Amino acid sequence: MPPAQENEHSVGRLMLKFIIFNRLPERERYYFAVQNLPMRPVAQTLLFVLVISTRTLAHEGMWIPSILGAVEDEMKILGLKLSPEELYAVNQSSLKDAIVLFGGGCTAELVSDQGLLFTNHHCGLDFIQYHSSLANNYIRDGFWAMNRSEELPCPGLKATLIVRIDDVTAAMNMGANDNMTPEALKALRALNRKSIEDQYRKSSPGLATVVRAFNYGNQFMAIVTRTYEDLRLVGAPPAGIGKFGGDTDNWVWPRHTGDFSVFRIYAGAANDPAPFSENNVPFKPARFLTISLDGVEEGDFSMVYGFPGRTEHFLTSYAVDYVTNKSNPMKIDMRTASLDVLRQQMGASDKVRIQYTAKQSDIANAWKKWKGQQMGLNRFGALEQKQQREADLLRMAADSGDARATDALTRLQSLYRQMEPVNLQREAFVEYVFYGPELFAFAHEFDALVRYTDSLSKSGTLSETITNLTQKARTFYKDYDAPTDFHIFRALTPRYLRYVQPHCAQPVQLPAQSDYELSVFADSTRLMSLLGKWKASSAAKLRRDPVFAGSTTLYERYENALRPEFLARQAEVEGWMERFVALQAKYFPSDPYWCDANSTLRISFGKVEGSTPADGMVYTYYTTSDGILQKYDPTNPDFQLPARLVEMLEAGDFGIYGKDGALRVCYTGSNHTTGGNSGSPALNAEGQLCGINFDRSWESTMSDILYNPAICRNIMVDIRYVLWVIDKYAGAGWLLGEMKLSKNSNERSETN
Repeated sequence: MPPAQENEHSVGRLMLKFIIFNRLPERERYYFAVQNLPMRPVAQTLLFVLVISTRTLAHEGMWIPSILGAVEDEMKILGLKLSPEELYAVNQSSLKDAIVLFGGGCTAELVSDQGLLFTNHHCGLDFIQYHSSLANNYIRDGFWAMNRSEELPCPGLKATLIVRIDDVTAAMNMGANDNMTPEALKALRALNRKSIEDQYRKSSPGLATVVRAFNYGNQFMAIVTRTYEDLRLVGAPPAGIGKFGGDTDNWVWPRHTGDFSVFRIYAGAANDPAPFSENNVPFKPARFLTISLDGVEEGDFSMVYGFPGRTEHFLTSYAVDYVTNKSNPMKIDMRTASLDVLRQQMGASDKVRIQYTAKQSDIANAWKKWKGQQMGLNRFGALEQKQQREADLLRMAADSGDARATDALTRLQSLYRQMEPVNLQREAFVEYVFYGPELFAFAHEFDALVRYTDSLSKSGTLSETITNLTQKARTFYKDYDAPTDFHIFRALTPRYLRYVQPHCAQPVQLPAQSDYELSVFADSTRLMSLLGKWKASSAAKLRRDPVFAGSTTLYERYENALRPEFLARQAEVEGWMERFVALQAKYFPSDPYWCDANSTLRISFGKVEGSTPADGMVYTYYTTSDGILQKYDPTNPDFQLPARLVEMLEAGDFGIYGKDGALRVCYTGSNHTTGGNSGSPALNAEGQLCGINFDRSWESTMSDILYNPAICRNIMVDIRYVLWVIDKYAGAGWLLGEMKLSKNSNERSETN
């Protein structure tokens, strides 16, 4: 190459190496610099001073796998040994073909050519609970199919695979111009979106296509998917493994939770999606993951591939103010009240514990996250940081004679002030109706039957409607305990009214405690009898029911007042946020410009590493089974263990899954993750499965809004612990026979 080109290339590579240097743990920087940066002895001394005086940086961002150009070189320098085409490809198999959107809210990974899936225990918990009873308590005791005929169907559970991701920004903006109002632009894009999606569906029958906005409309992607709907439960460890640590350890490091479960995708004879049938066969994936038995060491390249749910790192200071001072405190207060009731009721009854395990987990997970988020955002001055960034943006824009920043921030401030009371009431409705007393949402299922009984009868669909509602009622009552629900109603109703009543012109009419408890919806026998003998007067009877009347009040307020106003304001916010985000990209070009998570396929990458989250506190990067035994407490439900597990851990027979006489359980890394990444594969530089992502540290819960590279760490269960539980503890080694295991780069398909 000519000298000029060589120098230009070298400077670019050198700058990139300095970027990587700044993101490495302190203990690695000196050695990286000596090996990768040109210098003389004096420079080495100066560099050493720089190394020990700078802080550890990690790796922010969740990157769209079809467009990795901005970070490809950085990933390679950090250790990645795969090409972009091996991570994501359309015309050949790639790692993306092994990554599954599980149930709509989690991630799973294919680990065999027979459709076998790994995900988290908490992701599969609804279906573990679905199959549990007092006679077969799979939550407490675990479940393991010893052959395919014993695998349990999971009605309603779906697995979605990505076929392709295409940038359609130009097509979405076709016909747009700078003079269009936000409303006109939104209408134009709606038409363009329909046209694009229709074209994809015509060209790809049997596949689904949706166009998703990224960064508030600065970019659009068409996402083509194939969804399978016959999934079966293959295995789940007992709660003493899969939920070990409970709420106490949730969002906390050090961690010792074997948070995994095993499912299988079934397909029709042609490997296509098909409804459940005994004739279906295991799905044959285009790619499945090789599993590494070598484990990880500190400083290793680490990558998480999955479907992160939602981040909001572009939020304005006005939005952060609302989150920290209004939204989070309200939601934490309401969920604390629910959890206090559930803790008492579940502790007093095995039946209630089975019925409410998944519900309690859903409530507690976000509750503890919000508490940690509050702590982190306040500790690191998130509001002040946002305000300073906005001041910097305004200054730089003004220096350039650009008034757009002032326009955007002024309008956003006004909109957030207008939205605050509406949004607070909307969020209180969600907390009360969907995470509080259960009868209001259940009664709402009967709304169409009550309102339109005559019309349904005339159309000949009344019988079908009653049959469907009868089935929904059976499912509901299976996991419903009236006394528990009554206690939750008593605890949450005054809190809900306290948050919403100041913003209402008229009092919100809800049933009294005694009326709630006497509702027909609280009594399965009475409701089933009513449905079984349905007649014209039955609709009037339900209409007079206090719970149905209260449900009508709640839903009508939400549907007719809160939701329309919120959506109208939110549309305006997103229009102005599109401009605000574009301005940040222009005036802060050196910042990592990654798209907020929106439940689409992403890659995050970093290192296997611990952290120092506070003065005098050091988090090492892995835990072992010794910590399980140290935490074991038969008197504490969060730390109870199966007796057999205690015996096996004390015996120390870890076989090929151990290292230096220890069984590693969990480890941490600097991969940027969020909700939805639960169940995501944690991969090494060769793309092999080393762990399953399931959580973040307490100090990392703020990372959806403010990412602090020094302390934000994701938590993964070591895949060797997963395999040890399956093979040694559960005795389900037949499953390992269909996996591809690798040790010291030598592939093998069996264990000793």
